[in-house]
Amino acid sequence: MGSLEILLLFTGLAGLVGIVLGYFIRWAITFGKKGSAELKIQQMLLDAQKEAKKVVSEAEKKADEIEKQAKEEEKEKEAQFKKTEDRLIKKEELLDKRQVDLKSDEEAMKQTRTKIDKEKEEIDAIRNQEKEKLEKLAKISTEEAKEMLLKIAEKNNEEDIAVRMQKLEMMGEEKLERKAKEILTSAIHRMGNSVASDVLSTTISIPSDDIKGKIIGKEGKNIRAFEQATGVELVVDDTPGAITISSFDPIRRQIARVALEDLIIDGRIQPARIEKIAEEAKGKINKIIKEKGEQAVYECGIYNLDPRIISILGRLHFRTSYGQNVLQHSIEMSHIAGVIAQELGANVEVTKAAALLHDIGKAVDHEIQGTHTEIGKRILQKFGSNEEIITAMESHHEETPFKSIEAVIVQVADSISGSRPGARRDTIENYLKRLGDLEAIANSFNGIERSYALQAGREIRIFVKPEEITDLDAKKLAREIALKIEKDLKYPGEIKVNVIRDSRTIEYAR
Repeated sequence: MGSLEILLLFTGLAGLVGIVLGYFIRWAITFGKKGSAELKIQQMLLDAQKEAKKVVSEAEKKADEIEKQAKEEEKEKEAQFKKTEDRLIKKEELLDKRQVDLKSDEEAMKQTRTKIDKEKEEIDAIRNQEKEKLEKLAKISTEEAKEMLLKIAEKNNEEDIAVRMQKLEMMGEEKLERKAKEILTSAIHRMGNSVASDVLSTTISIPSDDIKGKIIGKEGKNIRAFEQATGVELVVDDTPGAITISSFDPIRRQIARVALEDLIIDGRIQPARIEKIAEEAKGKINKIIKEKGEQAVYECGIYNLDPRIISILGRLHFRTSYGQNVLQHSIEMSHIAGVIAQELGANVEVTKAAALLHDIGKAVDHEIQGTHTEIGKRILQKFGSNEEIITAMESHHEETPFKSIEAVIVQVADSISGSRPGARRDTIENYLKRLGDLEAIANSFNGIERSYALQAGREIRIFVKPEEITDLDAKKLAREIALKIEKDLKYPGEIKVNVIRDSRTIEYAR
């Protein structure tokens, strides 16, 4: 065996010995660590057991304390329950005792009542016996004796009674009459303001007389277009710095005034522009009508009226009756009626509302058939007005019987407002009625677009629908209207019937 082999053998043995030695050392170390861990775990178990015993001991101690406290509380509650039970038992005994006493008292009262009833019957029997004895002795019954006594007293004092009754009657009448006069005088005095009659023409100031030429236009086209659009008559005369608008209808006159003022400011006066400005003026006047209605309602302190009723009421601002402004008359009536209703103890709210709305039918009486009272009643019913208000307003001209004290007050207030000096002028009302009838006759024919009474009723200007009325029909229509006017109306002089057929064709380039 050579030295190299011996060296390799020793090297191998040395390696094997190293491996065995290393494994042994590793096992020893591992065994040592394992023993240390087991010891540590055992120590932890011992500590945990000690801690558990401590916790259990404390818990048992605490549980004993809680149990002891609960037993004490239970004893206290039992004692309280016992006291409550004893108190309830005592109360029950007391109630039983009271019930017994009440029964005893009730029994005693029954006995007393029975005794009283018995004694009362005995007294009545004695009284009846005495009465019968007296009637037998007097040979007359009680009723006959009473009647005889009254007759004797009446006969002895007949003159005094008659004088007294007459005096009371006279004093009562005097007091009632004096009180009525005081109420009416107070109402008239408080509302006795002056009344300005409405006029039938309006004057417009112009900056220069050159404007008159623009308003008339070439061959009168502009003025004809203006009169056709507004239904009024323009008077362009030699009066410097002024143009007069004439119409019996105050609403048309106001629309024409607003339209003419706007045209003068605008400066572009031509037929198409005139029609546009006139439509805008109608919108402005409608706004004024609404505002006037709202102001009237607010001034009279009347609420919960339908807005449509208020709008119709506002139209009365431009309506006159016998020269008296109807809206102002209605407001005045409402205040007078409120004063009287307050004094007489009537329903003030219903009375004032009925007085304010009593002439509402006049706002549309030229458009609807019937009296203004009937029209007003239908308007209020249509828009859900209070039935008490309708009942109070429908009798203001005594067309229907008075159904309430409020109705009588409204009629009295109407008489006061209308009959006081300076309030009305009959001739103006008749004049306006004739002009309204003139337009109504013209509008009653078919194919009429609109009609206007002009020149104080001496001319009726009628615009027809060109698609329905031919030129020949227009001539026939003018004759028929003239004959009907002659038949139905009474008027001085003559009336010019002017039928206008204006055909226009409009197209737009887009």
